[in-house]
Amino acid sequence: MNDVKLSESVKEMSVPSRLVSGQTHRPEHPLLTLDQENLEFILQLVLASGSLKQVARYYGISYPTVRARLDKLIVRLEMLVENRERDEMANLLANLVETGQLTGAAAQSILELHRSTH
Repeated sequence: MNDVKLSESVKEMSVPSRLVSGQTHRPEHPLLTLDQENLEFILQLVLASGSLKQVARYYGISYPTVRARLDKLIVRLEMLVENRERDEMANLLANLVETGQLTGAAAQSILELHRSTH
């Protein structure tokens, strides 16, 4: 998978980003700030259903090496998330869309109105 397709597929998975038009500013998702190598590592981990042993086999490295890499990545993501600007309205609307209580179009309209008044 090329770099552009991987980034686009990660963006498509984020429900809140679908609620935001290109006109509004939203902090980039922490996963999208990672380099290609770390995104690929996360992809392989998900495809392996979280099995570090399977990821170790895929990369041809030891389990402790995979564990250490994952631990470093977790620390980095925790720092990114901690420093990320919270958008509570976008999170609330995304949850309502996910549970079927609100349509995506309605959520986007509400979010745009909310952002234009704040």
